[in-house]
Amino acid sequence: MGAPDGNREERMLGSTPGTRPLGRGPMPTGHHTRHEYNHPAAGWGAARSVGQVLARAGEPVEGFRALLVMNQEDGGFDCPGCAWPDDPSGLRLDVCENGIKHAAWELAPSRADAGFFASHPVRELAGWTDHHLEAVGRLAEPLSYDPASDTYRPISWDDAFAMVGEALRGLDSPDQAAFYTSGRLSNEATFLYQLWVREFGTNNLPDCSNMCHEASGRALNAAIGSGKGTVDLYDWEQADAIWLMGDNAASNAPRMLTWLAEADQRGAELVHINPLIEAASRRTIVPHEFVDMATFHTTRIGTMNVQVRIGGDLALLRGVAKALFEADAAGDTGALDHDFIARHTHGFDGYRGLVEATPWAELTHDSGIDQAGIRRLADSYRRRDRVIVAWCLGLTQHEHGMDTVREIVNVLLLRGNIGREGAGPCPVRGHSNVQGNRTCGVNHRPEKAFLDRLAEVCGIDPPREHGLGVVGTVEAMRRGDVRVFVSLGGNLALAAPDLVATAEGLRRCELTVQVSTKLNRSHLVHGGRALILPCLARSDRDEQAGGPQGVTVEDAMSMVHISYGMKDPTSPHQRSECAILAGMARATLPASRTPWQDYADDYDRIRDTMARVLDGFEDFNRRARHPHGFRIRQLARERVFRTPSGRAEFSTAPLPDDVDPGPGRLLLATVRSHDQFNTTIYSNDDRYRGLKGLRTVVFMNERDMRERGIGEFDLVDVTSYSRDGSRRHVYGYNAVRYEIARGCAAGYMPELNVLCGLADASQGSGQPVTKHLVVEVTPSGRATHHAPERRGS
Repeated sequence: MGAPDGNREERMLGSTPGTRPLGRGPMPTGHHTRHEYNHPAAGWGAARSVGQVLARAGEPVEGFRALLVMNQEDGGFDCPGCAWPDDPSGLRLDVCENGIKHAAWELAPSRADAGFFASHPVRELAGWTDHHLEAVGRLAEPLSYDPASDTYRPISWDDAFAMVGEALRGLDSPDQAAFYTSGRLSNEATFLYQLWVREFGTNNLPDCSNMCHEASGRALNAAIGSGKGTVDLYDWEQADAIWLMGDNAASNAPRMLTWLAEADQRGAELVHINPLIEAASRRTIVPHEFVDMATFHTTRIGTMNVQVRIGGDLALLRGVAKALFEADAAGDTGALDHDFIARHTHGFDGYRGLVEATPWAELTHDSGIDQAGIRRLADSYRRRDRVIVAWCLGLTQHEHGMDTVREIVNVLLLRGNIGREGAGPCPVRGHSNVQGNRTCGVNHRPEKAFLDRLAEVCGIDPPREHGLGVVGTVEAMRRGDVRVFVSLGGNLALAAPDLVATAEGLRRCELTVQVSTKLNRSHLVHGGRALILPCLARSDRDEQAGGPQGVTVEDAMSMVHISYGMKDPTSPHQRSECAILAGMARATLPASRTPWQDYADDYDRIRDTMARVLDGFEDFNRRARHPHGFRIRQLARERVFRTPSGRAEFSTAPLPDDVDPGPGRLLLATVRSHDQFNTTIYSNDDRYRGLKGLRTVVFMNERDMRERGIGEFDLVDVTSYSRDGSRRHVYGYNAVRYEIARGCAAGYMPELNVLCGLADASQGSGQPVTKHLVVEVTPSGRATHHAPERRGS
């Protein structure tokens, strides 16, 4: 890229008035276009994109082989992308465009080695866009930051482990360290990670769940006694209706399109509830349906669009419940499942009283849907016996995310749609093993029963106090209360809210440790001392003393299966997650009786211990090697509810009071582009939204744009209003007309994470409310700014 100008970091933040922002993708060329996307989702557009991705990756043969073995039970590797389940019928080419992009990103032959880092000091790399950082290639060897030269230099594995152990043992308290992880970890690595951290003496285990589905887990656990959904793919084959709430399946879980197409063909109702009308709510051509591809035959993947306002989902669901109660009161004996309610639920009378007392005017105002529209949705629900409600981050990243998920359960309970074939709640997890991370112990709020079993089986005395989640960790780093930060995967410097405050916290640490596959922003936003430790990717072959190793993952529907890498590592210095963890644990806990090296040599030994600690993992080694793995038992699916009452719990949360942002203001949600996986950005295009060459955009309703005197691609400034009274700004974004609800706007993460303050986290779940930011959008240069002014602190 050459030496950057010194202003690029500020331009990536969009924080300089009068200066065009860069965004986090490739360097913008200044040429961008927008058109209405009227083609089917997936289909030939996805096929062309896959071909281009494989060609650009530089390993077309390996890329094509990855197509054939990814998500296959006969020695294949699990897709490193989303957590959508593998087809239990063993379907070949059970892959999607985004999964291939992610795998090809791992397969690229280029390497970030010692020569690269010697030539590029951190101050220079800090001015590179995040796309270019990752495009350098796979990290080739362990590295330590040298402040004298401002470069990362090679370090031996033994010295790196010693540095970690020395820093951790030198703390005044184990709680002065925090241990972050993303959903990239395997179950085995997850179990070792939490075992090391708890034997060390803290529950400071923040993870990406704290920013995505924390609300789902807590709400489901309170409602049905399990933090997971109850449905599986067989239920998707049997459902009479599927509701998708706050989810854009074509980009977030593209393999879901196959199941939506199949559901349409058998006559199921497909309801999309979202402030934005997305391509995934219209039609598709499933790429592995060769006849459909050849004949351009499309299939519907949506039969009803409900364009709710941001934050209005709870009111919409309560309106559905109100319509059902009115039908029941009018003598419709099929409106409610009274037998199920009487036998399996608790709190029904209180919920009914609350709903019946809520005026229709309040429900329609808060949801943004008129009474006729709510009644149409209720009638659709009433006519169908088996209904699945699936949701993603569009529901959870709100102050009232937990209450909204509880309301989903309320509506399902009214008609007995839990524990019935073809029905139930279904959170859509966006990262490959984020559900497995939580199952296998990464949780800053661990349950007593789990800690008791861990203590008994592993012979340790785990701490019992709750630890820090993501927001609490960032705040503690800024105060100096957390001095060592360890991250296995992920990119906290971009994924967290309030990017400036997060950077301040990381830089205050005495040591930051990043276990990663590729260079990213978190390596450049580092502590006084810093390590980069290169690990194997999901597609890499893992050879240990005990022979070839496989690791397991858990998908979004509780299926656990084993995954084997397909290619030799790009460097002999890369190590597996389990080997790195064992090395850091031995260095930190020299007197430990835990057999760390035995675990690293043979992962069967880890699984044998996990089988004794984790409910549902009995006979783990044998069951994991079944061609399709095994499903962890879901008691709620059997209508066994581990709640205080022993029944499914109705909830009676008040309607949110934050759906109206105030005169002239909008509610803004951050979203992903189609050419993006979490903070990894492949290009500046977003095919399904018809946008090419640009990421620094604000999608707006056309009437909202006219009221503000804003035209297509006009430059605008965005000011966000935080709960603590502070304001944050981005400048020079382009306004783009889109089919989004009035009073709402959207823009891409991670660019717009800078607008979300640390104070803007849900009181219930602790999640940052990045789907519910109060903003003002004005033509560039016209905004009136008042103190306190903050870019992100």
